[in-house]
Amino acid sequence: MKQTVDLQSVVETHEEPFMVIDKDYRIVAINDAFVKAYGIDRERAIGEHCYKTSHNNEAPCSECGEDCPHDQVYGEGKPYTCLHVHYDSAGGVHRVRVKAYPLYNSEGEMYMGEMVRELSTPGECHVGTVRMVGKSKEFLSTVEKLRLAAASASPVLLTGETGTGKELAARFIHNHSPRREGAFLTLDCTVLTESLFESEVFGHERGAFTSSVNKKEGLLEMADGGTLFLDEIGEMTTTLQTKLLRVLETGEFRRVGSNRTLKTDVRVVCATNRSLLNAITDHSFREDLYYRVACIPIQLPALRARLQDIPDLADALLGQLSKATREHKYSLTSDAIKLLQQYHFPGNIRELRNILYGAVTHCSNGVIDKPQISTFLQCRKDKQAVSHRRRATDRQETQEETEEPAKKGNGLDNMEAKHIAELLAKHSGNRRLVATDLGVSERTLYRKLKRYALA
Repeated sequence: MKQTVDLQSVVETHEEPFMVIDKDYRIVAINDAFVKAYGIDRERAIGEHCYKTSHNNEAPCSECGEDCPHDQVYGEGKPYTCLHVHYDSAGGVHRVRVKAYPLYNSEGEMYMGEMVRELSTPGECHVGTVRMVGKSKEFLSTVEKLRLAAASASPVLLTGETGTGKELAARFIHNHSPRREGAFLTLDCTVLTESLFESEVFGHERGAFTSSVNKKEGLLEMADGGTLFLDEIGEMTTTLQTKLLRVLETGEFRRVGSNRTLKTDVRVVCATNRSLLNAITDHSFREDLYYRVACIPIQLPALRARLQDIPDLADALLGQLSKATREHKYSLTSDAIKLLQQYHFPGNIRELRNILYGAVTHCSNGVIDKPQISTFLQCRKDKQAVSHRRRATDRQETQEETEEPAKKGNGLDNMEAKHIAELLAKHSGNRRLVATDLGVSERTLYRKLKRYALA
């Protein structure tokens, strides 16, 4: 009993949640901050296994495929830090960083002290009806980077494959930043022309151009004091990049049709699925703009790198669907989950959502089993195989055209050129129909048109 009192006095010296655990994974002391943060009954928690109290597991974390500070500290006698998911008494999810280190009593017996620091409190990963979900090491590491970025005022560049949730990550940064009370606005850079960019970003005065019957505030004004998210910034033309760079450097701009200079205090978060460093090399992206927007670069992991999160992601996505349709409470069988975890997911979380939404139309009583998942996965694999073959054909034809350009007067080339010309006439110049008749992609047809001077 004296030992417990001594340990209890130790844990109360910590302002953050703190507990002491023995070599058998049992909690021997827990501080008031931990009790308050997780709604734990101290008397019931003392003597309980830590993995049961904190993780709702029936076995140590290491046996459940998770990082276990207990094994590290007791195995090596050294401090250890890791990312974890903790659950409170109401089932709320807490994404945390655990700092564990050895403690010794006067007899030299070792215990493990575990201090817990929140990465996000329950609900903070929610953005509207969508939320960031996961407990894998890769996911928790990303959440920690986003939280640290949120505390800074510097521009952030989010990179990663399409469908990895870059806009959701940008919203997370905004919602955890000092600018959370300000606006969060998004600009899709894939659809921008020069005139549209100036009108949307800078705004315009009444009469600035034919259709401008009213004054319009641009995104820079509307996002003043908040965050502007530039999605797929790598698709911007170099002309627009120059205009954006000036605003980011000076914070000044003018509405279209105005001589008055305005100032804005906006934080910029950018995203791209391209390699901007490669784009700099081929001169399609400005190097000075890159270093302006990439002060804090964060790579979002592909879904195939965090397959452990599929059960939680699927549950969240199906929960959204259940709420939207107000029909069944959809769920996946363990066999269906295992099948999903064997898939590569080139489209990442967006593809997982599409597969699940398709599978619910063929399930019974809201339960999605292996056959429903298998059907949609096979369909996607077939489409990907066709796409790979088409790209391979395009690459081969490009190489052949580079190595052996068409020779004037070649009989086969003349015949092909004549056939394509006839098809163009037949379809009134519709290249899509011509490509379909030829059995090639429109891209391949375009090269042939250029090759035979038919473009």
